[in-house]
Amino acid sequence: MITAQRTNSGDKDFIDLVSSLDALLSVLDGREHDFYNQFNKIDKIKYVVVAYDDGIPVACGAVKKYDKDTMEVKRMFTHEAYRGRGIASLVLAELEEWAKELAFSKCILETGKRQPEAVRLYKKNGYRQIPNFGQYATMQNSVCFEKHL
Repeated sequence: MITAQRTNSGDKDFIDLVSSLDALLSVLDGREHDFYNQFNKIDKIKYVVVAYDDGIPVACGAVKKYDKDTMEVKRMFTHEAYRGRGIASLVLAELEEWAKELAFSKCILETGKRQPEAVRLYKKNGYRQIPNFGQYATMQNSVCFEKHL
């Protein structure tokens, strides 16, 4: 049975999942990994969701404040063996619900063009593509999305 648990970035299961995510991204991003990695620190993230399959941590995601109305979705990851089962959508929905509870009205995010599964996930969950924002504005591999909550 899949369950989602709210926590923070100090959670050991989240840290382990992010380590797996970073290993994957270092391969996918290649030379650009160092650029992206500088924006993916997890030491001060207050809003984290970890998904479990019968107690085994299998997926995660987080949101952090971007501005007074907006949360940025960060560190979404699902172990390969658990992909295609709707777990990432469950994590994303829980993050969006949490953002609404905190009185935020929008979520934004950046993902990579080399991650077509992630692009499909966000589109399937109602995100629409927007111009690249902030530090991603000039990055050719980046694709950015938003969703009004």
